[in-house]
Amino acid sequence: MLTATQRAIVSSTVPLLEQGGDALTTHFYRMLLAEHPEVRPFFNETHQAKGDQPRALANGVLMYAKNIDRLEAMGPLATQIVNKHVALQVMPEHYPIVGGCLLRAIRDVLGAEVATDAVIDAWAAAYGQLADILIGAEKQLYDAQAAAPGGWRGMRAFTVARKQAESAEIVSFHLAPADGGPLMDFAPGQYIGLCLRVDGKDIRRNYSLSAAPNGRSYRISVKREPGGVASNHLHDHVHEGDALQLLPPSGEFTLADSARPLVLISGGVGITPTLAMLEQALASQREVVFIHCARNGAVHAFREHIDGMVDRHPTLSRFYCYDESDASDAARPHAVGRLDREKLEAWLPAHTRDVDAYFLGPKPFMQQVRRELRAWGVPDAQSRFEFFGPASALE
Repeated sequence: MLTATQRAIVSSTVPLLEQGGDALTTHFYRMLLAEHPEVRPFFNETHQAKGDQPRALANGVLMYAKNIDRLEAMGPLATQIVNKHVALQVMPEHYPIVGGCLLRAIRDVLGAEVATDAVIDAWAAAYGQLADILIGAEKQLYDAQAAAPGGWRGMRAFTVARKQAESAEIVSFHLAPADGGPLMDFAPGQYIGLCLRVDGKDIRRNYSLSAAPNGRSYRISVKREPGGVASNHLHDHVHEGDALQLLPPSGEFTLADSARPLVLISGGVGITPTLAMLEQALASQREVVFIHCARNGAVHAFREHIDGMVDRHPTLSRFYCYDESDASDAARPHAVGRLDREKLEAWLPAHTRDVDAYFLGPKPFMQQVRRELRAWGVPDAQSRFEFFGPASALE
């Protein structure tokens, strides 16, 4: 249990750690991955190289430290962390490894004169408290997944029942349990953990489930990323009939119960979770506006599928926006250029601004969408997105 003195020390040192944030996280990650290769499968090398993963971890720790007396102020961040950990199967024994490296990094970066024994002891107590909170919440999720009909704990073998190209960059994998047993349902918008062995290394990745639950199989749709270890392996070396190891579905980016019109906005491969959400919403006869942005027609996945749904569901309207378009596109978009306020004004419901909006895509795209939805009049409480980091980063 943190003492009052330790709480004060943690709070007072947060600004120093924020100033040295990049140096701290870089040093921490180098130390962690060099000394503990057993945790490498949990970390995405591409995200590390870009700095996304180090910043996400630093943001989580610092957000907790800032709000150590009022954890509810962390908002959805704690739930995001728990779901990401469960999707990758982070276990209690991993927390002391991370904590030990984090404390050493704090001392190395701030120096022993600032990071005194009292400071390190305070941060050790704070990290221990955070670890206990997360471990407890993660245990509840692990237990719930194992107890669910068709659920399981840890890895489960699946077979690639079907592999299908959806665009020039995106391929779908239909995955069925190898044991032929029942398959747990999931909430549209959730993702699964995928365990791969590539070039002699174990890696784990999360992929959104891109079709509504059917009790028989899951579908993931993977974009080939330049330099992406997992995505290139899946595209080039995983075929129908091959075996893959999956971890149970997790995630909190899911549709809330509501009768309001639903707006789904996606950019690029961000379309994947919105597909399952769309199926769920249409089953209840809900009014839906589906907006998708892509670079061009060649990389636009699932266009025929969405167009077919429009023909079957009068409550659905859809609009496509491309960065560029020419005569080579088999079908033209509704607009070319950036998704701006003028386009949203034309496409969003004309009869009301009381809508629920969900959006996903590259960070700059989400920044733009968030600004425009606010300007159009969607309250922040009715505007949801999947972003592993501080909401302020999308301002």
